[in-house]
Amino acid sequence: MIELEYITKLKQVIEKISVEQTDQIRAAADICAEVINSGKLVHLFGSGHSVLPVQDVFPRYGGVVGWHPVMDPRLMWNNVIGPGGARELLWIERQEGYVQNFLQSYNFQEGEAMIVFSHGGLNAAPIEAAMYAKAKGLKVITVTSGENYRSAKANHSSGNKLGDLADVLIDNCSPLEDALVVIPGYYQKVGASSTISAICIAQAIASETALRLQKLGHKMNIFVSPNVTEVPKEYMHEVYADYTETVLRNHNM
Repeated sequence: MIELEYITKLKQVIEKISVEQTDQIRAAADICAEVINSGKLVHLFGSGHSVLPVQDVFPRYGGVVGWHPVMDPRLMWNNVIGPGGARELLWIERQEGYVQNFLQSYNFQEGEAMIVFSHGGLNAAPIEAAMYAKAKGLKVITVTSGENYRSAKANHSSGNKLGDLADVLIDNCSPLEDALVVIPGYYQKVGASSTISAICIAQAIASETALRLQKLGHKMNIFVSPNVTEVPKEYMHEVYADYTETVLRNHNM
């Protein structure tokens, strides 16, 4: 049986992550476990399709209280054209100064951390999220295209690319153009890879963090599937209550 072209190429991306990014993922998990064990939050930020790994960490089956998705609906397309459309989103995420106004709603604290997802790592939104976090004393972990970081020129007025702001830079190992499959007669490839690679990295960080928290003796409240019959039905109320208390204690929003 001949394997599907996309699956073959995607497996190569995941294998490259496993071979080349293990140390960086472990370093990120060390930071995240220290933050969550201290009772503080690890914030997660992305714009456009890079919101998807943010949503996949928490609240998500297997997600531990301590992860804090920071999402702006104006930086997430919910339509192709018209209000909430992709063109508007692409324009907003490139505008310098916007993200600082959005993030002022949060009381970020020294001793916390932020993971910023962006394949390109050149738009204003992820760069300014990382800049804002660093200015507040947070550790910054970036998940971005290493190939793009090495080859592209910065277009933000600060002169920064996302990778320049990282305490830990994790390469998503997706190619520069993101898509994987060559179509004869076309310059454009199809079959995007960066979302899956970013989610793979995000879940690897989350899992490694949980393993470290267990060793530290940290009591974890874990978002759980209703198919786990060993867990009482009221358990999820405890998870939401713990999350709410943690966020309010740290950010008083």
